[in-house]
Amino acid sequence: MAKTVIHIFHADDASLGAGSHVAERVRQVAADQSVQLEVFCFGPAQSALSTSDGEVARDYNQQIDELIAAGVSVGTCLNAAKGAGTEDFLRDRGLTLQFARDAFVRWAQEGAAVINF
Repeated sequence: MAKTVIHIFHADDASLGAGSHVAERVRQVAADQSVQLEVFCFGPAQSALSTSDGEVARDYNQQIDELIAAGVSVGTCLNAAKGAGTEDFLRDRGLTLQFARDAFVRWAQEGAAVINF
């Protein structure tokens, strides 16, 4: 099965908003198109998962929670979560914690299309 990865890295309003919105739009058609969707929040976008400051951050977090509820695998970096003390918080929300390097290598092995925000 083909795979699309939405990799959200930047935490500016446009990246958080567009990245989470595009992930939802891909989710809406992925099954019909035989495409597996994965979302990975890393760097500043991972930090934004732990804040609700501002409308964009609230919308971003709500969209991530809705993707998880819809069965989409949403991952974050285990090392960054440990460093920030958010490991339990993120895991309790349903995010998959993994080493970012392992996710990046796996995507290459899978031949995934990776779209960055």
